[in-house]
Amino acid sequence: MSRYRRAHMPGATYFFTANLLNRRSNLLVRHIDLLRETVRATRSRHPFHVDAWVVLPDHMHCVWTLPDGDADFALRWKVIKFAVARRLPKTEVLTATQRSRGERGIWQRRYWEHLIQDERDYRHHVDYVHLNPLKHGLVDRVADWPFSSFHRAVRAGVYSGDWCGGDGAGQDA
Repeated sequence: MSRYRRAHMPGATYFFTANLLNRRSNLLVRHIDLLRETVRATRSRHPFHVDAWVVLPDHMHCVWTLPDGDADFALRWKVIKFAVARRLPKTEVLTATQRSRGERGIWQRRYWEHLIQDERDYRHHVDYVHLNPLKHGLVDRVADWPFSSFHRAVRAGVYSGDWCGGDGAGQDA
């Protein structure tokens, strides 16, 4: 069996996808304030720049840039996932393995990570993040999804408000 190797490059920019174990859940948007607080607290202890982020009901995509000399995105994900799971009401049924590992059964154990290679790759992944609610049929216009950094990017002039049919109104993820 081959072992997956993650790319660890200090100060680099990465694209991530993190999924809930239950892909039919809407837990992430139901508890968006908890997720936001957890990310803010994590960033204060373990800094990183959020280039783009979208939170969907059962998964999220983001692009982060780590500080110079730091490649430990795994620690940041561990802190975020653990803190969110710990603060949620206990409603899930756990397997014996999950109980023995002290897991809550909320998150998929792994996450997808991709080291951004160049400006074209960066643009592609940031656009992918912002287009995702439209791709999943959650909205008719990108601007209609409230849990996205798209709105911050519109204010910064990165996108026009009508990019992919949106008007840019809303709040950040």
